[in-house]
Amino acid sequence: MSVAQERNLRLVRDEPRPPAVRLGDIPLRNRLVTASSLLGYGVANSRLGYGMSPIAQFVPLERFGAVTTRTLTVEPREGHFTTRDVWPLKELPALLKRYGQALRQVDGGWLNAFGWCNVGIDAYLRDYYPRTRGQNTIISVGGFSAAEFVTLVDRINAAVPAGDIAAVEFNVSCHNVNFDFNQIIEDVLAQAVPRSHHPVILKLSPDYDYLAHARLAARHGVSALTAINTVKGLRLDPETGQPLLKNGFGGLSGKAIKPIGLRVVKELRDAGVQLPIIATGGIRGFDDCREYFWAGADAVSLGSASWFASYPGYALSPAYAARIRTLLRRIEHYQPPRR
Repeated sequence: MSVAQERNLRLVRDEPRPPAVRLGDIPLRNRLVTASSLLGYGVANSRLGYGMSPIAQFVPLERFGAVTTRTLTVEPREGHFTTRDVWPLKELPALLKRYGQALRQVDGGWLNAFGWCNVGIDAYLRDYYPRTRGQNTIISVGGFSAAEFVTLVDRINAAVPAGDIAAVEFNVSCHNVNFDFNQIIEDVLAQAVPRSHHPVILKLSPDYDYLAHARLAARHGVSALTAINTVKGLRLDPETGQPLLKNGFGGLSGKAIKPIGLRVVKELRDAGVQLPIIATGGIRGFDDCREYFWAGADAVSLGSASWFASYPGYALSPAYAARIRTLLRRIEHYQPPRR
C-alpha cells in the first residue's frame, strides 16, 4: 500500500465516530454492513488480496457496522472452488481458471457457485478471528442438519465470549450446495437458536417461502433477518450449450437483483414481520441504501455490486474504495425514516 493510501485510511479511521445503533439485541457500529463471503474471513493472508476483494485493502473494515464472514461449516469444505488462501504468483493462472468455474460476470451482476468453500469453523476461530478483533463481526455458518448447526453454535460459544461479536448468521438458503433447506430449517431454528450465546440472524432466500421462514424465525427467537440471499440462476455457453459454472446453477447477485431484494423487504413488512431486516442486493450508492430503508430495512449490506470487479478493473480498486468510504461516511450519520 502506498504512503498516500495509508494516509487516506488513517484519516478515515481517525474521524470521530457517531453513536452505535442496535437492531434489537444486535450491536452495530452503524447501519452499513458487508455481505457474507465477499470479504472472506475479514483479513487477507496475502498482499495480493486473495480470499478477499482487492477493493477491501483500501477500506477501513473496522468502520463498518459489522463485517460478515464467509459461510463456515463444521469441517473444511472445498465446495466448487478451493480452501487455499495463499497462491504464489506462478500459480496465478491456475487460480484464475478456478475462478472461471465458480464466478462469472453476467448482465447486471455476477453468477457464482463457490459452494461454501471454507477452511472450517475451527481453523477460522484459531487463525482468523483473533486477527479481526478490531472489527465488529457477524459469523456466517452453514450446514446440512440441525446437528451441524448446533455444533457450529457450540464451537463459537466456546471460543467467543458473549458480546464480542455482533451476531451469528444462519445460512439456511444457499443454492450452490444442491440441498433443499426447507427440509431442515424448522429443526435448525428450534435446536440451534436457543443454544447460541450470541444473537442469531436468519438469511432468507427469495426462492423459498421467505414469509413463512420469517415467521418461523420470530417464533424461535431469531434476532434479525438478512434479505436476500442470491437468486438461483443459470447461464449456458451459446456455442456448446454447457453451463458456464462447474456446478451448473449458481447464485445471481449484483444490480440485477435489487428490485427483487426491495420487493422481498417490502413484502415482509406488509405481511407484518417485525424483526429487524438487514437488506442486501445491488447496493452501490447512497440512493440504493435509501430505497431499502424506505422499503422497511433497518440496515443495509454491501455485496458483489460493491466489492467485485472484472479482473482488469481491479486496477481501479482505490477509486472504487473511495466511493465505498464516501458511502460509509454518509450512512454513519443517516437516520432512516420511521415506519
